[in-house]
Amino acid sequence: MLHDPSPELSLPVRVILRNGAQLVVREIRPQDKDALHDAFRLLSDESRYTRLMASMKDLPEAMLESATHPVPVQQFVLVAAMDDSEGSALVGGARYAAAPGSDTCEFAVTVIDGWHGLGLAKLLMQTLIHAARVAGYRTMEGFVLASNRGMRGLAHRLGFTDTVCPDDWNLRVVVLDLTGEAGPAPAGRQRGA
Repeated sequence: MLHDPSPELSLPVRVILRNGAQLVVREIRPQDKDALHDAFRLLSDESRYTRLMASMKDLPEAMLESATHPVPVQQFVLVAAMDDSEGSALVGGARYAAAPGSDTCEFAVTVIDGWHGLGLAKLLMQTLIHAARVAGYRTMEGFVLASNRGMRGLAHRLGFTDTVCPDDWNLRVVVLDLTGEAGPAPAGRQRGA
């Protein structure tokens, strides 16, 4: 039985990254729409393409609305914010989404270019994986450009398998069995907010 993981997760949490920067990881809020739009504009063209697999200069209103209003049970969206105040700058995010009734969810993660290499993507993914397990999903998958070695490496370190997408040789499908032994909930450099 799938359910909303929100009541069972200890969010928000304060995190300290490798460079000493402190952020708050929390669920997205409807009032994050402007901050999300600003964060998207800070992404390089390459990062936008890597994340969306399309060249986009701006996020359409419908995508912003969907991202800031996730459908309970089927979608879960995390953000990494500079602090927990309204209008705080966002520097990263992760989400999963699933079709109604499916026990497989698809993930996506994005980190602003200047924040790469600090452990934020790993922390967001660990939290997202934990949320998907808590919600009752059995499998998490993602479609990653074959050239995106950073994401493929992170997925490998997190236990995902990596295979060629049968429909597109430029894509890889990374898959994680969520029913196996779950590691501890993401902790490390986190502190309750």
